[in-house]
Amino acid sequence: MRSQTHKIPEMIDPQALYSTNGQEAWRVLGIMAEFQMAADRLNGVRPAVSIFGSARTKEDHPYYATAKTIARKLSDAGFSVISGGGPGLMQAANQGAHAGRAPAIGLNIALPNEHSSNQYQDISISFRYFFARKMMFVRFASAYVVLPGGFGTLDELSECLTLVQTGKSRRIPIILVGRAFWQGLLDWLTSTVAGEGMIGEHDVDLMRVIDEPDAVVEAIFEFYESRGFQPSRDDREKLLNL
Repeated sequence: MRSQTHKIPEMIDPQALYSTNGQEAWRVLGIMAEFQMAADRLNGVRPAVSIFGSARTKEDHPYYATAKTIARKLSDAGFSVISGGGPGLMQAANQGAHAGRAPAIGLNIALPNEHSSNQYQDISISFRYFFARKMMFVRFASAYVVLPGGFGTLDELSECLTLVQTGKSRRIPIILVGRAFWQGLLDWLTSTVAGEGMIGEHDVDLMRVIDEPDAVVEAIFEFYESRGFQPSRDDREKLLNL
Protein backbone atom coordinates (compact mmCIF):
# COMPACT_ATOMS: atom_id res chain seq x y z
CA MET A 1 0.00 0.00 0.00
CA ARG A 2 1.35 3.36 -0.96
CA SER A 3 1.70 5.63 2.02
CA GLN A 4 0.23 9.11 1.96
CA THR A 5 2.24 12.07 3.08
CA HIS A 6 0.27 14.90 4.58
CA LYS A 7 1.40 18.29 3.32
CA ILE A 8 -0.72 20.72 5.32
CA PRO A 9 1.70 23.65 4.90
CA GLU A 10 1.17 23.53 1.13
CA MET A 11 -2.56 24.04 1.69
CA ILE A 12 -1.93 27.43 3.27
CA ASP A 13 -1.74 30.42 0.98
CA PRO A 14 1.07 32.64 2.36
CA GLN A 15 -0.33 35.65 0.52
CA ALA A 16 -3.65 35.25 2.34
CA LEU A 17 -1.84 35.39 5.68
CA TYR A 18 -0.18 38.67 4.78
CA SER A 19 -3.34 40.23 3.33
CA THR A 20 -5.39 39.68 6.50
CA ASN A 21 -2.88 41.20 8.91
CA GLY A 22 -4.27 44.69 8.43
CA GLN A 23 -7.83 43.48 8.87
CA GLU A 24 -6.94 41.71 12.11
CA ALA A 25 -5.24 44.82 13.45
CA TRP A 26 -8.32 46.92 12.73
CA ARG A 27 -10.51 44.25 14.35
CA VAL A 28 -8.44 44.40 17.54
CA LEU A 29 -8.80 48.18 17.60
CA GLY A 30 -12.55 47.80 17.10
CA ILE A 31 -12.80 45.40 20.02
CA MET A 32 -10.81 47.74 22.24
CA ALA A 33 -13.08 50.63 21.25
CA GLU A 34 -16.20 48.62 22.15
CA PHE A 35 -14.79 47.70 25.55
CA GLN A 36 -13.86 51.30 26.33
CA MET A 37 -17.12 52.79 25.09
CA ALA A 38 -19.30 50.33 27.00
CA ALA A 39 -17.24 50.55 30.21
CA ASP A 40 -17.46 54.35 30.16
CA ARG A 41 -21.21 54.41 29.61
CA LEU A 42 -21.94 51.75 32.25
CA ASN A 43 -19.52 53.03 34.85
CA GLY A 44 -22.20 54.55 37.07
CA VAL A 45 -24.99 51.99 36.83
CA ARG A 46 -24.14 49.77 39.83
CA PRO A 47 -25.84 47.99 41.44
CA ALA A 48 -27.28 46.28 38.38
CA VAL A 49 -28.94 42.96 37.59
CA SER A 50 -28.56 41.21 34.24
CA ILE A 51 -31.76 39.50 33.08
CA PHE A 52 -31.70 36.85 30.36
CA GLY A 53 -34.39 34.97 28.48
CA SER A 54 -35.71 34.01 25.08
CA ALA A 55 -35.97 36.55 22.27
CA ARG A 56 -38.86 34.50 20.85
CA THR A 57 -41.31 34.75 23.74
CA LYS A 58 -44.47 36.66 22.82
CA GLU A 59 -45.96 39.46 24.90
CA ASP A 60 -49.02 37.39 25.85
CA HIS A 61 -46.93 34.56 27.32
CA PRO A 62 -46.80 34.16 31.13
CA TYR A 63 -42.99 34.29 31.00
CA TYR A 64 -43.21 37.81 29.55
CA ALA A 65 -45.38 39.05 32.43
CA THR A 66 -43.04 37.43 34.96
CA ALA A 67 -39.92 39.02 33.44
CA LYS A 68 -41.61 42.41 33.29
CA THR A 69 -42.73 42.19 36.93
CA ILE A 70 -39.31 41.10 38.21
CA ALA A 71 -37.59 43.91 36.31
CA ARG A 72 -40.02 46.53 37.62
CA LYS A 73 -39.53 45.38 41.20
CA LEU A 74 -35.74 45.38 40.80
CA SER A 75 -35.82 48.84 39.27
CA ASP A 76 -38.02 50.23 42.04
CA ALA A 77 -35.64 48.67 44.56
CA GLY A 78 -32.75 50.65 43.04
CA PHE A 79 -31.20 48.13 40.64
CA SER A 80 -30.39 49.08 37.07
CA VAL A 81 -31.63 46.29 34.82
CA ILE A 82 -29.44 45.05 31.96
CA SER A 83 -30.83 42.96 29.12
CA GLY A 84 -29.74 42.02 25.64
CA GLY A 85 -31.85 44.85 24.27
CA GLY A 86 -33.83 42.68 21.87
CA PRO A 87 -37.41 41.39 21.68
CA GLY A 88 -39.12 38.73 23.80
CA LEU A 89 -38.03 38.47 27.41
CA MET A 90 -35.27 41.00 26.83
CA GLN A 91 -37.94 43.52 25.93
CA ALA A 92 -40.01 42.48 28.94
CA ALA A 93 -37.04 43.14 31.22
CA ASN A 94 -36.37 46.56 29.70
CA GLN A 95 -40.06 47.45 29.70
CA GLY A 96 -40.46 46.64 33.38
CA ALA A 97 -37.32 48.54 34.37
CA HIS A 98 -38.17 51.50 32.12
CA ALA A 99 -41.36 52.01 34.13
CA GLY A 100 -39.44 51.92 37.41
CA ARG A 101 -36.92 54.14 39.20
CA ALA A 102 -33.59 52.82 37.93
CA PRO A 103 -32.33 52.74 34.33
CA ALA A 104 -33.27 50.11 31.77
CA ILE A 105 -30.11 49.16 29.87
CA GLY A 106 -29.92 47.30 26.56
CA LEU A 107 -26.72 45.70 25.28
CA ASN A 108 -27.71 45.29 21.65
CA ILE A 109 -26.19 43.14 18.96
CA ALA A 110 -27.35 42.67 15.38
CA LEU A 111 -28.22 39.07 14.43
CA PRO A 112 -29.17 37.84 10.95
CA ASN A 113 -32.56 36.35 11.80
CA GLU A 114 -34.23 37.65 14.92
CA HIS A 115 -32.64 40.52 16.81
CA SER A 116 -34.07 44.01 16.77
CA SER A 117 -33.68 46.59 19.50
CA ASN A 118 -36.65 47.23 21.76
CA GLN A 119 -37.89 50.73 22.57
CA TYR A 120 -37.66 50.52 26.37
CA GLN A 121 -33.99 51.44 26.84
CA ASP A 122 -32.78 54.38 28.90
CA ILE A 123 -29.22 53.44 28.01
CA SER A 124 -28.71 51.68 24.69
CA ILE A 125 -25.32 50.30 23.62
CA SER A 126 -24.70 48.51 20.33
CA PHE A 127 -22.04 45.82 19.95
CA ARG A 128 -20.51 44.12 16.97
CA TYR A 129 -18.53 41.54 18.95
CA PHE A 130 -20.34 38.96 21.06
CA PHE A 131 -17.61 38.49 23.65
CA ALA A 132 -17.25 42.22 24.34
CA ARG A 133 -20.99 42.32 25.00
CA LYS A 134 -20.88 39.20 27.17
CA MET A 135 -18.17 40.66 29.35
CA MET A 136 -20.32 43.71 30.10
CA PHE A 137 -23.17 41.49 31.28
CA VAL A 138 -20.85 39.92 33.85
CA ARG A 139 -18.68 42.88 34.76
CA PHE A 140 -21.51 45.18 35.79
CA ALA A 141 -23.97 42.66 37.25
CA SER A 142 -24.55 42.20 40.96
CA ALA A 143 -26.84 39.28 40.13
CA TYR A 144 -28.05 37.16 37.20
CA VAL A 145 -31.75 36.44 36.72
CA VAL A 146 -32.24 33.78 34.05
CA LEU A 147 -35.66 33.07 32.58
CA PRO A 148 -36.46 30.32 30.06
CA GLY A 149 -34.55 30.67 26.83
CA GLY A 150 -32.58 28.97 24.09
CA PHE A 151 -28.93 28.67 23.17
CA GLY A 152 -28.12 32.34 23.84
CA THR A 153 -29.64 32.18 27.32
CA LEU A 154 -27.87 28.91 28.09
CA ASP A 155 -24.61 30.40 26.80
CA GLU A 156 -24.86 33.37 29.18
CA LEU A 157 -25.78 31.11 32.08
CA SER A 158 -22.84 28.77 31.37
CA GLU A 159 -20.47 31.72 31.00
CA CYS A 160 -21.36 33.11 34.41
CA LEU A 161 -21.28 29.69 36.10
CA THR A 162 -17.85 28.96 34.61
CA LEU A 163 -16.38 32.29 35.70
CA VAL A 164 -17.69 31.91 39.26
CA GLN A 165 -16.78 28.21 39.50
CA THR A 166 -13.19 28.85 38.38
CA GLY A 167 -12.74 31.92 40.58
CA LYS A 168 -12.29 34.24 37.61
CA SER A 169 -15.29 36.27 38.73
CA ARG A 170 -16.76 37.13 42.11
CA ARG A 171 -19.63 35.08 43.50
CA ILE A 172 -22.99 36.64 42.68
CA PRO A 173 -26.57 35.34 42.95
CA ILE A 174 -27.54 33.29 39.90
CA ILE A 175 -31.30 32.88 39.98
CA LEU A 176 -33.28 30.68 37.60
CA VAL A 177 -36.93 31.59 37.14
CA GLY A 178 -39.34 28.86 36.04
CA ARG A 179 -38.83 25.60 37.92
CA ALA A 180 -40.82 23.53 35.43
CA PHE A 181 -38.53 24.73 32.63
CA TRP A 182 -35.21 24.34 34.46
CA GLN A 183 -35.76 21.23 36.59
CA GLY A 184 -34.73 18.75 33.89
CA LEU A 185 -31.43 20.58 33.38
CA LEU A 186 -30.76 20.71 37.12
CA ASP A 187 -31.52 17.00 37.51
CA TRP A 188 -29.14 16.16 34.65
CA LEU A 189 -26.38 18.37 36.06
CA THR A 190 -26.76 16.72 39.48
CA SER A 191 -27.14 13.09 38.44
CA THR A 192 -24.98 12.91 35.33
CA VAL A 193 -22.54 15.83 35.12
CA ALA A 194 -21.74 16.00 38.83
CA GLY A 195 -22.37 12.25 39.20
CA GLU A 196 -19.60 11.50 36.72
CA GLY A 197 -17.26 14.03 38.31
CA MET A 198 -17.36 16.57 35.48
CA ILE A 199 -18.21 19.31 38.00
CA GLY A 200 -17.98 19.41 41.79
CA GLU A 201 -20.88 18.01 43.77
CA HIS A 202 -21.74 21.47 45.11
CA ASP A 203 -21.31 23.40 41.85
CA VAL A 204 -25.02 23.08 41.06
CA ASP A 205 -25.61 25.06 44.26
CA LEU A 206 -24.18 28.13 42.49
CA MET A 207 -27.75 28.48 41.12
CA ARG A 208 -31.10 28.89 42.86
CA VAL A 209 -34.56 28.41 41.43
CA ILE A 210 -37.05 31.09 42.52
CA ASP A 211 -40.38 31.67 40.83
CA GLU A 212 -41.94 34.51 42.82
CA PRO A 213 -40.82 38.02 41.74
CA ASP A 214 -40.77 39.38 45.30
CA ALA A 215 -38.66 36.42 46.40
CA VAL A 216 -36.17 37.07 43.60
CA VAL A 217 -35.57 40.62 44.83
CA GLU A 218 -35.42 39.48 48.45
CA ALA A 219 -32.85 36.77 47.65
CA ILE A 220 -30.53 39.32 46.04
CA PHE A 221 -30.76 41.66 49.03
CA GLU A 222 -30.16 38.74 51.43
CA PHE A 223 -27.02 37.74 49.54
CA TYR A 224 -25.52 41.21 49.93
CA GLU A 225 -26.79 41.89 53.44
CA SER A 226 -23.45 41.23 55.08
CA ARG A 227 -21.10 42.27 52.27
CA GLY A 228 -22.58 45.32 50.52
CA PHE A 229 -22.98 45.89 46.80
CA GLN A 230 -19.63 47.59 46.26
CA PRO A 231 -17.03 45.11 44.98
CA SER A 232 -14.20 44.38 47.38
CA ARG A 233 -10.59 45.00 46.39
CA ASP A 234 -10.26 41.35 45.43
CA ASP A 235 -13.52 41.49 43.48
CA ARG A 236 -12.34 44.54 41.55
CA GLU A 237 -9.13 42.74 40.65
CA LYS A 238 -11.13 39.78 39.34
CA LEU A 239 -13.38 42.05 37.29
CA LEU A 240 -10.36 43.73 35.72
CA ASN A 241 -8.93 40.35 34.72
CA LEU A 242 -12.01 38.58 33.37
